[in-house]
Amino acid sequence: MSLSEQFDKAAKDVNNLKETPPQDDLLEIYGLYKQATTGDCCTDRPGIFDQKGRYKWDAWSGKKGMSQDEAKKAYIAKVEALAASIGLK
Repeated sequence: MSLSEQFDKAAKDVNNLKETPPQDDLLEIYGLYKQATTGDCCTDRPGIFDQKGRYKWDAWSGKKGMSQDEAKKAYIAKVEALAASIGLK
């Protein structure tokens, strides 16, 4: 299975976890997904009144410089670890 196919499978699996992962794990997954699909963060940081947006932006921006393939591999590993600990539906 190619890296892209593994990534697509992981993206589907993350939506089938038995329960919602902790916030830190969700932000990690978000940052890795955005880095893998878009590359380095290319938007301005949201304003102070958009806390959720700021957390998500920080998670993505923290991956700056990571290649898209590296991000895909890290995303796959993170989702597999969550699936092993939480389980899939």
